[in-house]
Amino acid sequence: MALTKEKIINTIYHQVGLSKSQSRAVVEQLLEIVKTTLESGEDLLISGFGKFVVKEKSERRGRNPQTTEDLQLRARRVIVFKTSGVLRNRINEAATER
Repeated sequence: MALTKEKIINTIYHQVGLSKSQSRAVVEQLLEIVKTTLESGEDLLISGFGKFVVKEKSERRGRNPQTTEDLQLRARRVIVFKTSGVLRNRINEAATER
């Protein structure tokens, strides 16, 4: 099951001791900072976790799989996440323990 925003809020509420509304405000504000940073094209680095990188993808040729018709895909920006070495090691250690 996926970790949801509501589960994050509840974890902060139980572990940090903030009220439920304060926990929600902290999570909402953090996500707003993340969105604003990425929207402006800046990379976001969280030490020990990873880096969100905004990449420019140029226009390219594509094909509709249903009709096999050729089409032109527009240029766009995408977000790529690269894990830190610390997180990568923790994930791999957890996988080998299973």
